[in-house]
Amino acid sequence: MPLHPVPDPVAAGVESVWDYPRPPALRRCRLPIELVLGGEVICGTAESWQVLETSHPPTYYLPRSAFREGVLVPGAGSSVCEWKGAARYVDLVAGGRRAQRAGWYYPNPSPGFEAIAGHLAVYAGLMDACYVAGELVTPQPGGFYGGWITSAVAGPFKGVPGSAGW
Repeated sequence: MPLHPVPDPVAAGVESVWDYPRPPALRRCRLPIELVLGGEVICGTAESWQVLETSHPPTYYLPRSAFREGVLVPGAGSSVCEWKGAARYVDLVAGGRRAQRAGWYYPNPSPGFEAIAGHLAVYAGLMDACYVAGELVTPQPGGFYGGWITSAVAGPFKGVPGSAGW
């Protein structure tokens, strides 16, 4: 993979992740979103935020109030994002499954990201399924990043082998 990848062709109505800014932007999203874990719908909302960053598919931040009661359990560890601040993790529990550190949130987000306080993002690859506007999400490759790939975005996406220098 080249140090500076060539953006994939973009069809009408599709966004290139190479047009997203760095530092990232925050955008309101009103598309219906649904998460399934352990065979149960654990979250449904049409009010979320997207964090849009160069080379990454959108990361969706969902309101805590959209999750079913008892699904969110404090998880181990923390991390720091240079843009959003200090994050904490949650486990998601439903239908006899426990997805450890499957979600994260920013209790006190950095300036410019205050709107995601009270919201959390989820690793799509740790759920049974995540849907945006009825479309099944593909997790961002690599397991480290939390972006959700749909037909609305074109890559290539950070996280594939050889993309560490992007």
